[in-house]
Amino acid sequence: MDKRVEDLSKLWQQEPFDTEIIAEIKALADSDNERELTERFYKDLDFGTGGLRGIMGAGTNRMNVYTVRKATQGLSNYMIKVFGDEAKTLVAVVAYDARRKSDLFAKEVALNFAANGIKVYLFDKMCPTPELSFAVRHFNAISGVNVTASHNPPEYNGYKAYWCDGAQVTPPNDDGIISEVNKIESFDDCKTMTIEAALKSGILTMVGKDIDEIYFDRIDTLALSSDLVKKYNDKVKIVYTPLHGAGYYCVPEMLKRFGFKNVLVVPEQAEPDGDFPTIKAPNPEVLDSMALAIKLAEKEDANIILGTDADSDRIGMGVPVGDGTFKLLTGNQIGVVLIDYYLKKLKDGGKIPPDGVVIKTIVTTELQRKVASSYGVECLDVLTGFKWIGRKMLDFEEKRAKGEDSHTYLVGGEESYGFLAGDFVRDKDAVIAACLLSEAAVECQSQGITLLDRLDQIYLENGYFLDELKNVFHEGKEGAEKIVQIMAHLRTSSPKEFGGFKVVERWDVKSNEKFNASGVNTGKTGLPSSNVLVWFLENGCKITARPSGTEPKIKFYFSICAEKDSADTTLADLKIKAKGLSGNIVGNFMGMVGQI
Repeated sequence: MDKRVEDLSKLWQQEPFDTEIIAEIKALADSDNERELTERFYKDLDFGTGGLRGIMGAGTNRMNVYTVRKATQGLSNYMIKVFGDEAKTLVAVVAYDARRKSDLFAKEVALNFAANGIKVYLFDKMCPTPELSFAVRHFNAISGVNVTASHNPPEYNGYKAYWCDGAQVTPPNDDGIISEVNKIESFDDCKTMTIEAALKSGILTMVGKDIDEIYFDRIDTLALSSDLVKKYNDKVKIVYTPLHGAGYYCVPEMLKRFGFKNVLVVPEQAEPDGDFPTIKAPNPEVLDSMALAIKLAEKEDANIILGTDADSDRIGMGVPVGDGTFKLLTGNQIGVVLIDYYLKKLKDGGKIPPDGVVIKTIVTTELQRKVASSYGVECLDVLTGFKWIGRKMLDFEEKRAKGEDSHTYLVGGEESYGFLAGDFVRDKDAVIAACLLSEAAVECQSQGITLLDRLDQIYLENGYFLDELKNVFHEGKEGAEKIVQIMAHLRTSSPKEFGGFKVVERWDVKSNEKFNASGVNTGKTGLPSSNVLVWFLENGCKITARPSGTEPKIKFYFSICAEKDSADTTLADLKIKAKGLSGNIVGNFMGMVGQI
């Protein structure tokens, strides 16, 4: 057995570790389960750029009260380091979702903050991640933590770390926090205190319904079709599943406040349950997770299906296809429907500001840019991850504060099922998205069409986009080296065309450079440095390559565009054309990657 693993496994079988932890490791040691002990102790659980995430259990590479304390101590140390003499005025907010031990871990996070002299607000019940984002700004906090593992399977937990702007931490704060966490050599250096002492001293305050109401009231201001909802409410039926998560407490309530009365919550998945007994994982992107909702929607002849993940920041949506069955839309398609509806209603009401923008991530469909343009709105790209949308919103604020020209964020999102309208939350918000998508269903009902009909209209107006993701896995040390080799080759030996279509522009986001068809540097991408390459083809198609930050693979995103050749071009024609383009471009590109 590796010496580190042997030494740590012995250490974790004695005080100060609690009896449950000791028993768990002792059982593994007594059964000579070297493989599992190695998994538990070969490294420390990584505090990544977004926070913490891992399998729950005893060990340095697991989520437990000790690793949670260590991560939070590093966060506390960084807050104190950055603000120095202002440390006494530091504030943090802590929340949690429906997962096993989420409430326990949230309490540990709060008590670490408190023991470090940081004023902390702790939610007294589970809440969605976007409400935590909102609460950080509401309480003028420096940081916030929501204990959740999002849409991962039930054996996982973790937490998302936020900064004072209400968005997940970005550079330089993420690197600074990671550095402070890595400096901690012993769990003895991680402070804590009793909850009784924290409450008595006033450094810990429990919050709940009061902040719920403030958050709900702000969402109310986003309603755009109240009159239509009132008129057509009896003709629109919504099926919703929280997938055993925190959305149960807020999505039905907000739909009710928006005026929707025909909301059917999937009964088998209504109550929060960290075991997620009816599904493998609370992921609304996955057909298996949404199967019960689809079954209920088909039985009830519903107009729309909505599903949220465990912490209610991602949303999935199903629509009727005309034969009594339903299909799930992709994240790209949901974003298109939402952006189209939101901008249309703003334009109809004369409420689109001249500096208004849509923001999407760099790997999200280019159809969203075309939809935004059709309403006279600029669309900006940011790096993958919703925190970069939040960062851009902060940039807008800071420019306005200096009296400089800026933008007004309207709506946006990412292909991975995360969307946001309005700027009072700084993370993806499935509560807001559920309300606006339901309004979009009412808008369609008032026109005698379905959401799928409207999506087809958008395709005919802007071109049919076939968006695909291809993953190339390379495991282990050799795999990591292979990924580096592939990206290096694509940088230095980039082809001039793919599938018979010329590359008109290439971006190297890592070096912040743009190149034209001749390879001449034409300027900067304007994005933070990241290991990403983008090719724009002459036919409007786009290819993006980026290594995964969490798995041993490279992700290749293809946005294939098929535009109308004439007024007589049908949607069926566009789909055939897109399929042909995809076969050529995707096949050619992936074949080239396979030869590297």
